[in-house]
Amino acid sequence: MKSAIRTLLLIIVLLAAAAGGGAWYIWNGMSPVEPAGPAVTFTIEKGMGSADIADLLEENGIIRNSLLFKGYLKWTKEGSSFKAGTYTAAPGDSYDQLITRLNTGDVVKKETVVFTIPEGYTAKQVAAKLAADWKLEPAVFLEIINSGKALQETELLGIPQEEQVLHRLEGYLFPETYELVKESTPQQVVEAMLQQLDKKLEQIPDWQAKLDKRGLTLHQLLTVASLVEREVVVESERPLVAGVIYNRLKKDQKLEIDATVQYLLDKQKDRLLYKDLEVESPYNTYKHTGLPPGPISNPGLASIQAALEPEATEYFYYVTKKDGSQGHLFGKTYKEHLANIEKSKQN
Repeated sequence: MKSAIRTLLLIIVLLAAAAGGGAWYIWNGMSPVEPAGPAVTFTIEKGMGSADIADLLEENGIIRNSLLFKGYLKWTKEGSSFKAGTYTAAPGDSYDQLITRLNTGDVVKKETVVFTIPEGYTAKQVAAKLAADWKLEPAVFLEIINSGKALQETELLGIPQEEQVLHRLEGYLFPETYELVKESTPQQVVEAMLQQLDKKLEQIPDWQAKLDKRGLTLHQLLTVASLVEREVVVESERPLVAGVIYNRLKKDQKLEIDATVQYLLDKQKDRLLYKDLEVESPYNTYKHTGLPPGPISNPGLASIQAALEPEATEYFYYVTKKDGSQGHLFGKTYKEHLANIEKSKQN
């Protein structure tokens, strides 16, 4: 009898010790790793399940025991909303801290490049600006702008590819401030600018219907907008100058816009000479009627809107004031235009 009691007591003691040891094992396994060293970077790939993620955390020394973490996830009904990405976590983070970070997608922010393309920049100027910001040669970007090489076909829909056009994507590279991840390819940088143009056009109510009503293609609209962009500084004059352009086109009158000649020069001039106006090119609106083959710059939204909704007037001429205001004097007839030229000189 005494022997049986001793055996029973021994069994009870052993069970208690086992239970205590198990509790200690679980408690110790779920405790945060002792903080040591810098944070660890790890990446959760798309399609990884919570079990794979638990193993990854243990491999990187962020948790002590992946099996216990898996059990904790089942008990708390977590793990189904973990988001892919690259994270950092320091040994010493609790289970709940890790779960919150993975649920919210609190990923490592990738290094970015912020760059600004001013309104009215030409393709060459855009390529030079991108090259400076991305530490590449201008030719890398200019090749893409000239040909559309390696761009997504969807980004090139409706953009003509004509021999007379000097730079295929001229006019389609929307001037804006951008922030892209540093790993972006030159093609992705250019695509972002093309996509931005689409977004900006959608901000104009019924822009496609208005375009159709004017009987223009998008390419023609951007060409007119680019002329306005390069000719106008005073905001309120954009629709007026657009109106002058359309009036001249309707009368089959040469546009005679200095900016189209400047576009052909390697370096901008403060003042064009008569010999400059004689350069043979379809872009030279002093020698050829109608619009040039394509845009001569990359216009901003205000110039695009002005080209889409010009101000209806009887003006056919304008001349820049010489008073420093950068505004224009507008005339209906050539006689008025000559008078305005003299007037501008007096100012």
